[in-house]
Amino acid sequence: MNIRHASSMPSRRTGRGFTLLELLLAFVVFTLSFATILEILSGSMRNTVRARHYSEAALTAQSVMDQIGTEIPLQSGFSSYGEAGDYEWELEVFEYMPTGVDMRSIELAQLTGIVLLQVDLSISWGKPPREQTRRFSTVRAVLANDGLQ
Repeated sequence: MNIRHASSMPSRRTGRGFTLLELLLAFVVFTLSFATILEILSGSMRNTVRARHYSEAALTAQSVMDQIGTEIPLQSGFSSYGEAGDYEWELEVFEYMPTGVDMRSIELAQLTGIVLLQVDLSISWGKPPREQTRRFSTVRAVLANDGLQ
C-alpha cells in the first residue's frame, strides 16, 4: 500500500518567492509613500521661503523705522518711499487720531505739549500676481513745536 500523508506532500508555494500581485502591491505602497514624503518636503521648502521673506520684510521695516526722526523727518504729512534689496517700502506720517477709549491719550498729550504722530510703513516684494505686502504701524511722540512744520 502506498499511502502518503498530507504533511509529507511538498507545498506548491515552497521556495517559489512572491507572486506578481504581491510585488505590484508592494510597489504601489512604496510609490504612494514616496509621493507623500516628496509633497511634505516641497511644502516645507515653500514655508521656509515664505518665512525668510517675512523675516526680511520685518527686518527692513525695523531698519526704516529706526531712521525715522534721524534720517527720515518726523513731520505730519510727510511721505517717502525707497528700496532695500528686493523690498520696496512706502512710509506715511500723519497726526494720530485715536478712536473711542483712547481719546484720553490725545487730551493728555495736548496738556503736556506733545503731538502724537502715526507712522505707517508698507513693505512689498515679489512681482504681480504673487506680490506680497505687509503693513507696520507705530505711534511716535514729539514736542509740539518740534514735530509739526
